[in-house]
Amino acid sequence: MLNALFSSQNRSGPQVSLFLAIILIACLTSATTWAAEGGKVPAIPDWSQLVQTSGDRLEKLDSDQQAIDLFIGAIGPAASLTDAASTIAAKGIPSRMAKELFLPDVTRSAQRLIAALIALQVSDRLTKALADNAKPAIGTVSVAPSQVDWLTANGPFPSLTETIHQLTMLDSPPTGASDLNGNIGSIAVSAGRLGLEASQQAMTEWWRLKTWKDRVRVARGQSRLCGTWQWAIHNHQNHHQEHKLSLIFPPSGKDGTGIAGLSEIVVLGDAVYLRWEMEGKTQEDSLLFSKEGNRLEGTFVNSQGGWGSISGKRTASCTVQ
Repeated sequence: MLNALFSSQNRSGPQVSLFLAIILIACLTSATTWAAEGGKVPAIPDWSQLVQTSGDRLEKLDSDQQAIDLFIGAIGPAASLTDAASTIAAKGIPSRMAKELFLPDVTRSAQRLIAALIALQVSDRLTKALADNAKPAIGTVSVAPSQVDWLTANGPFPSLTETIHQLTMLDSPPTGASDLNGNIGSIAVSAGRLGLEASQQAMTEWWRLKTWKDRVRVARGQSRLCGTWQWAIHNHQNHHQEHKLSLIFPPSGKDGTGIAGLSEIVVLGDAVYLRWEMEGKTQEDSLLFSKEGNRLEGTFVNSQGGWGSISGKRTASCTVQ
């Protein structure tokens, strides 16, 4: 693909209006979330505040349903994840649509976010108790076995087991003050690691939920392109040469695009943007669907100064392996 399109001399070509329109639409779409936040990058939630606000429910939570209920009713809206919370809460979504919306993945991320907040709560409680540097204060921090099991299933949090073990060691009679201080020091280290693990998971799952609709859009675009296409390229720069080739776009969910050199796919309605990169050269295609999605017509520009038209015809339907 790129070799055919880049086989031209280096001269500047005209700007392609359709290409610019596609780029503008893509930029506006990418900025949708920013606009919702007043034109700024979404603020990272205050995890400590969320833990404090829902502290009582987090402390007793030990099941998937409790986690989902808390996410829908409180954590989701408070963390600017209202769309995800509303989708999870919706009843009667057909199985096909649920799959297209990645509903199982969204639900799993919501559970893992709640688990991260619980782990943060345990870490915070221990940190505050350690400030008193006294065994009685630390001994008031406990985690029910059922909650430990649930956290492990929705983490895992490697330092959680060590933290629980260190808390158990406090019940053993110390042989001296140094032993007690040593146990407290070990708890401090474990609690710090647990807090770090929880914070990392909270950020990861929050971002997955924040960008969830983008992943749905990309998958839907790949589904529309999926199949075998006959591509015809007319390069105005290189003596109006025409090149024909066959491209096979894979189904959505496949790792990578499956086509050498194709680095980005954006589909917005009937508009399609493709970016190609190979050996330091780039090309951008701007196309529109027609004929019930079986034809593509548009233009291309590349870093070598090449420009021209592209037409595509679907010759085989999508094959899901």
